[in-house]
Parts: sequence; C-alpha cells; structure tokens
Amino acid sequence: MYAIVEVGARQYSVKKDDCITVEKVDAPEGKDISIDKVLMVSKDKKVEIGTPYVKGAKVGATVLKHIKGEKLTSYKYRRRKSSHWEKGHRQQLTELKIKEITLG
Repeated sequence: MYAIVEVGARQYSVKKDDCITVEKVDAPEGKDISIDKVLMVSKDKKVEIGTPYVKGAKVGATVLKHIKGEKLTSYKYRRRKSSHWEKGHRQQLTELKIKEITLG
C-alpha cells in the first residue's frame, strides 16, 4: 500500500515506515501528525484517485527532527564598479516517519 500526499507545496510518494524530508512543519519533535491532503491511495490492485483529495484518507506520521538543508548561494554580477551581490539561504526542513496509511 502506498499513497501520494501533498505537504507544503510538494508531493511525495510514501509507504509505511518511510522517512521523508519535507518543508518545515509546525509540530514539536516526537509528536504524531496527520496529513489530510492525500492525492492518491493504492491498495493491492485497487487505485483511488482524489478530485483533488481522496475523501477520508489520512496518513499518520511522526516528527523525527527539525533540520536545516544545505546552503544555497546566489550571486549576481554586473560589469560596473561595485555592482554585485551574494546571498546565502538554508531551508528549514522536517524529517517525518510514516506510521500508517488509512483509507476512509
């Protein structure tokens, strides 16, 4: 059994006991959360696709830890004196462990 869920602005294919890294979720470490935005669920050979979400389907997950992603650097240069800038960014991320997929 697997599902496709939407967390933040991205979609993830998940199975039971998978660990995924998503954009930051406002929940403390060790807490269980429920993901309601399930786009598709596949069980055995039966596939259920939502419009846009599958009604009653939920994915239970546990927040493992909050981390920062790798540093991304952007640099802009123009051919004039003192006309450049450099910025760095580290995305806030959350690691989730999928506990269960329920189809309601």
